[in-house]
Amino acid sequence: MRILAIDTALEACSVVLMDGDAVVAREHQAMARGHAEALMPMIARLRDETTLDFATLDRIAVTVGPGSFTGLRVGIAAARGIAAAAAKPAVGITTLAAFAAPLIAAGASTPVVVAIDARHDHVFLQAFDGDGTTRIKPVYISVAEAVRRIAPSAPRLAGNAAHILAAAWPEGEPAPAAIEPQTAPSIDWVARLGMVADPAASAPKPFYLKPADAQPQAAVHVPLQATPT
Repeated sequence: MRILAIDTALEACSVVLMDGDAVVAREHQAMARGHAEALMPMIARLRDETTLDFATLDRIAVTVGPGSFTGLRVGIAAARGIAAAAAKPAVGITTLAAFAAPLIAAGASTPVVVAIDARHDHVFLQAFDGDGTTRIKPVYISVAEAVRRIAPSAPRLAGNAAHILAAAWPEGEPAPAAIEPQTAPSIDWVARLGMVADPAASAPKPFYLKPADAQPQAAVHVPLQATPT
């Protein structure tokens, strides 16, 4: 399968073209913001490097969150646009699954917990058994409650909030089996998950888990002034 994968969900802008297990071309830039300005030139360079014709793709994969509200929309819009132009399916991959995938593929039986920093002492979290079965469904949860729930299993920790959970680890509980903090998931694994995703069940739409911090003000009643006669 020939797939283009895009990630703008967190602190990186990344694209990769893979043909089966082989990486044809890849570009990655670490960044906290500026994804909108960086992504399309990055894709253009990848096209030039590989003489890629979007019509030759089998599908497009994109990270859908949790992550930056702005960043997610940038990547999803690009993936949808390319998919529409090429008449190919697009699939959405959660950042939680993308962070977990390489640890699960390593084959250890130890559970994997992925945590993404949601700020204000909260994380986005998902826990997996060693075989990839979901142990705790994706959730927005306080750091204190997260470590209370996961500490007894002494899991491997991944994601950009792995160090936050490790720092809050309860005394008397077994230490995490491993701590692997990353600022963004591997784009190669976004592509690999995209290859096996079901397009009918993996629409490329934002996966937020919580509302945006900045919300429009509720409707405010402003009294109308009488028009002078």
